[in-house]
Amino acid sequence: QVQLVESGGGLVQAGGSLRLSCAASGRTFRRYATGWFRQAPGKEREFVAAISWSGGSTYYADSEKGRFTISRDNAKKTVYLQMNSLKPEDTAVYYCAASPTDGSTRYLEYDPWGQGTQVTVSS
Repeated sequence: QVQLVESGGGLVQAGGSLRLSCAASGRTFRRYATGWFRQAPGKEREFVAAISWSGGSTYYADSEKGRFTISRDNAKKTVYLQMNSLKPEDTAVYYCAASPTDGSTRYLEYDPWGQGTQVTVSS
């Protein structure tokens, strides 16, 4: 079982930046895509970004495109989400997850999941 742990969340003012990390451990021999999702209280979990195992293909939700950048360093078994120009509506718990399918925006196609890291953007 692959284990994923998110970190890097915190409190930031609107317009600021954060970099989230998703570190993998355990059985990481298989090639997998990684996605970032977020969920605010009372809201559905929504797709943020995804990256192929090679890093050659990236995918973004329209609300994040141009502001967020997903990348990965397989040597470190870590996927990153650089978030710039943060807005209050970006406030949510951010989760990373693994999928055998590149480009999927559906959370049901991802397993396993990390525990999440809180991102709070103040006005």
